[in-house]
Amino acid sequence: MRAVVVDRWMKPAELAVSEAPEPELLPGTVKIATRAAALNFYDTLIVQGKYQVKPPFPFIPGGEFAGEVLEVGPGVEGLRVGDRVLSAAMLGGFAERAVVAEGACIAIPPGMDFAHAAALPIVYCTSYAALVFRANLAPGETLLVHAAAGGVGLAAVQIGKALGARVIATAGGPEKVDIALAHGADVGIDYRAEDFVEGVQRATDGRGADVIYDSVGGETFERSLKCIAWNGRLLVIGFASGTIPEVRLNRVMLKNISVVGVNWGAHETKQPERSRATYDGLFELYAAGSIAPVISARYPLEELTEALEALGTRRTHGKLVVEL
Repeated sequence: MRAVVVDRWMKPAELAVSEAPEPELLPGTVKIATRAAALNFYDTLIVQGKYQVKPPFPFIPGGEFAGEVLEVGPGVEGLRVGDRVLSAAMLGGFAERAVVAEGACIAIPPGMDFAHAAALPIVYCTSYAALVFRANLAPGETLLVHAAAGGVGLAAVQIGKALGARVIATAGGPEKVDIALAHGADVGIDYRAEDFVEGVQRATDGRGADVIYDSVGGETFERSLKCIAWNGRLLVIGFASGTIPEVRLNRVMLKNISVVGVNWGAHETKQPERSRATYDGLFELYAAGSIAPVISARYPLEELTEALEALGTRRTHGKLVVEL
């Protein structure tokens, strides 16, 4: 089968499609004919040995993918040949076929195409869990989304609007601000052209944002404390800036706010019922037309290196997908 195989630590530009052995079907697993695989920044790290998880060689990268079940192993009860599924199994997606545990597969509803299904698990699940379970975002509240033109940011914008919030989006440059506005944001702020704190205060008549979705960290987190509302919730999603901020707790006390961590990846083991509820909620919003993964470009598997290079240099918005 065609696959991208990593047999040593290498740069993303060194990845290439080759012939690889068929993955072995084991008890409790299913074999999937991969139709689409989404790209994530950690894909560029894991092949270089720079990610916190270092798989043994050889391995096939690609952590988000979707396709059809080809075979089921002994002990599999919930899936059948022909079922359409998605998986966020961390590895295996950049190949024509993948074998994953039954528990790592989610059946996708009719009407959802494979590219959208592949782009759903990480950014949309993260944003849904953050806004619904961790922030309890309510209709009529104001949601501030940082880095709103990225994959996780656009997911938060769409889900926030679907939940009835007023959404303020920050992004770098007028083009990215326009992308956020086109996908549901009510107010756009170009943080390169103006201070986003002043923009948020102006847009909320000085009240501030009830919920702030921060995947950037660093100075963005620190300045967000200046434009959060009384009883606000500041969601810690990640640290794209590369700087992990420290919190002065007097600010937390004075505004009666909550600083809330979001670790979507741990839900499967810590709160599996929340994992299933998250997918059910997202499928319902998708069927209603309230959300749809934003895919800025689709590539054939043979152009994976070009896709990863575009991702790594931040020339993209939303998600990138390779199709097989």
